[in-house]
Amino acid sequence: MKKSRLVAALAAAGALVATLILTALPASASTAQFTVVNSWSGGYEGRYTVTNNSAATISSWRVQFDLPSGSTVSSSWNAQASVSGNRHTFANVSWNGTLAAGASTSFGFIVNGSGSPANCAIDGASCTGGGTPSSSPSTSPSTPSGTTPVARHGQLKVCGTNMCDRNNTRVQLRGISSMWLNWETQPYAENLSALTWMRDNWNLQVIRAAMGVEPDGAYLSNPSKARAQVETIINNAVTAGVYVIVDWHDHVAENHRAQSVAFFTDLARRYGHLPNVIWEPYNEPLQVSWTNVIKPYHQAVVTAIRQNDPDNIIVLGNPTWSQDVDVAASSPVSGTNLMYTLHFYSCTHGASLRAKGDAAIRAGLALFVTEWGASHADGGLDGVVCQTEAQAWINWMRSNGISWTAWKLDVGTDTTNLLSPGAPVTGGWNGYLRGHGPFVVANMR
Repeated sequence: MKKSRLVAALAAAGALVATLILTALPASASTAQFTVVNSWSGGYEGRYTVTNNSAATISSWRVQFDLPSGSTVSSSWNAQASVSGNRHTFANVSWNGTLAAGASTSFGFIVNGSGSPANCAIDGASCTGGGTPSSSPSTSPSTPSGTTPVARHGQLKVCGTNMCDRNNTRVQLRGISSMWLNWETQPYAENLSALTWMRDNWNLQVIRAAMGVEPDGAYLSNPSKARAQVETIINNAVTAGVYVIVDWHDHVAENHRAQSVAFFTDLARRYGHLPNVIWEPYNEPLQVSWTNVIKPYHQAVVTAIRQNDPDNIIVLGNPTWSQDVDVAASSPVSGTNLMYTLHFYSCTHGASLRAKGDAAIRAGLALFVTEWGASHADGGLDGVVCQTEAQAWINWMRSNGISWTAWKLDVGTDTTNLLSPGAPVTGGWNGYLRGHGPFVVANMR
């Protein structure tokens, strides 16, 4: 064979091998979607949401992108960050690498400069799901302007004994609470697809992130994981255009005052500019003094939040598992845009607890029912649904314009577990409703 023909043959063979290799390269099982969370002169806060689109669980992920010269990452969270030249790499940390099918997580970063991420790759493949890195960042799915709850209502505020929107119109938000995030069976509350599905199919307007504090695996023992779960829910709420309650889910928060102040100070600094966020510094105090124990705790946390967030609503717990709103009304916390929570479970609580709510409203308090169930107060361990009394509560909340989030988005046999086994993480749950779920969803729509 002549040399020229040999060279040509080898070149053809090489091209064929290269083609086969390229064809064999699998696309990533995951995607990474970029969002600008907030921007200012000289920089912005960015976020990537990593989603496992495969049918199997993944155990790790790595996102890479380029920033142009003059733009640098000054800080980041929820990922291990490194940089080589203009190429930035973010890899999972120990607690957010494993993602079930359809599950999502996110990491954030601050960029000094105006340059946007380019050439984004996840696990060596395109962030948008192809086989090679894309030349520009993908963007989060958007909903047409004006159609999401936040687009309609904007910044919320307290007006008398009600909640009003930016147009001074009374608003009643309706939604659901997560399970204690440290105990949820799957990350239902952290999934963006599930949140947008609930918004579009259930008319969900608000989600509550119930961040456990004391139990093993909750905030005090694993603050990085707990914080990341909450921040994922906040970021998803921003993308979906719904409101989000950040709940310090504690029964003895006065014992964790320093930790709570630090937590809310940090989150208010980074998220307090958003109209989406509602703060709930104390889930359910026990039967302790309002004036000597709970009120001083609230005053400290409210002061910390207001140093960074002057206007978002703060919802305050009160004695006896947030049932003594009338007691709180006798000596309210000082501040603006403050509401008080009232929790009920309809098999246990009836007209006498509503009377306490009426007394608080007459005294000038604005109420927000951040947790309720059509069950006994234990969450419905017996599986019983008390729908007649629950309807009386729904009617009372509607007539008083009281917003609510129902307990809870998880799988299990309790009355208040909304979902039955097999419910996918990503939504599509109309065939999986159980317990008081059908009643809750019917009253959200």
